[in-house]
Amino acid sequence: MKLHFGRSSNWTDKSVKRRLVADDLPFHHYSIRHRAIAWISRCLFDHFTYTVRHGLIRGMKRRGGLGWTPAWFSRGVQTKEEMFWRGLPLKGLVVYDVGAYHGILTLFFASHCAQVISYEPNELNHARLIENIHLNNLVNVHVRKLAIGSKARPGTLAYNLSMLGGGSVIANAAGALSQSVEITTLDHDIAAFALPMPDLIKIDIEGSELDALHGARTTLDMHHPALFLEMHGETMREKKRKAGEIVVFLRDARYTDILHVETGAAISVANSAIAAEGHLYCRYTHK
Repeated sequence: MKLHFGRSSNWTDKSVKRRLVADDLPFHHYSIRHRAIAWISRCLFDHFTYTVRHGLIRGMKRRGGLGWTPAWFSRGVQTKEEMFWRGLPLKGLVVYDVGAYHGILTLFFASHCAQVISYEPNELNHARLIENIHLNNLVNVHVRKLAIGSKARPGTLAYNLSMLGGGSVIANAAGALSQSVEITTLDHDIAAFALPMPDLIKIDIEGSELDALHGARTTLDMHHPALFLEMHGETMREKKRKAGEIVVFLRDARYTDILHVETGAAISVANSAIAAEGHLYCRYTHK
């Protein structure tokens, strides 16, 4: 019996060690499939204008991407994120799209909401975002060519042409290209430019989500917009750490209604590791 338990303990120890090592390996946010589709889109069809055949903006016009192909080629089944957006009541809302990229969600929001404020500092993405807005004759979108953080300062955005949606202004950002950007906070930008108060803020900025939340604390405390956050990190350990820090911040700000979109799990500090991958939808709790 002792020998049996010894073997079990050794196996458990090795399993834990493998898991610990795996947590420190680089996390590949974009799969090989994602990268292949991005290469095909950028190198072969970047200036092709078309009507989107599937996804959240089906029927709208777009330049860039492969939305003109059959759904099975570029995307496959509908994601939990898409299902969430389709089921969320958006009529009459003011939505902030922080990290707008080419504007897929901006276009979707604009077709359902009263007004959209979009932030995209990358000069290439910003130009494509503007193109896609104009292609659809949208008049309820205001675009800000700014990065969002915890304080106003100049910064450097590093990115790769192969995945333009993955640029980052965090301290250890690495990329083949870089550009100077102006970083502001949501609190400052709203006050300085008399922007409409948000009902919903979506934030997807490659690891700087917590900084953006800190820079929006006054807005969160006073107006309680719902939040939609994507989790990022260089390794799984970092993703879990950042998810935990975000959940602690949210609960301190009385955003205790936190849903993990992909699993439907209610998130607390105790199970925040679940949120390391995917998206969180967060609502202020009135007490």
